[in-house]
Amino acid sequence: MKKRIAIFASGSGSNAQKIMEFFKKHPDAEVALVLTNNPEAYVLQRADNFEVPSHIFDKQEFYKSDDIISLLKNLQIDLIVLAGFLWLIPENLIAAFPNRIINIHPALLPKFGGKGMYGNKVHQSVLNAGEEESGITIHFVNEHFDEGETIHQSRFKIEKGDNLEMIKFKGQQLEHLHYPKVVEQVLKKIKK
Repeated sequence: MKKRIAIFASGSGSNAQKIMEFFKKHPDAEVALVLTNNPEAYVLQRADNFEVPSHIFDKQEFYKSDDIISLLKNLQIDLIVLAGFLWLIPENLIAAFPNRIINIHPALLPKFGGKGMYGNKVHQSVLNAGEEESGITIHFVNEHFDEGETIHQSRFKIEKGDNLEMIKFKGQQLEHLHYPKVVEQVLKKIKK
């Protein structure tokens, strides 16, 4: 039986798309569900394009009930992948999926992480700090923003004259290249 992935995303979902592409014809795993807290998120269209079911939820359902956990358990989800999902994961969900929730962050943690640090805010902070390199961090999720154990980091050099868009582009190239493969590696270690 194939291992099953659920992707949580809040926005465009370019990483979600790369993961759905990677696992579309995969012999051992599949994306079984896309979840979002944003009814306007473009990730819903991407899920639709891949014929992956989706679920939209609100704060009440996510933080005040076990509905999401029940949904994931009923679908026999093996791994939860956060792909641009901006809410803190509640402790009951972490407890239900120990070491089976991973996230990608657009900087080299522990630098430039924490509450409110996402997307362009991260890249701007990297620029403002005059860093010579940046990159991506893929990590397990715990009850604090960006503090779970690191699984993978990749780096790129920040050249003189690189602006926000250039840093974002370099980072996304690394995300799209590495995230699906790291998801696959983590899945291999999960016992069915």
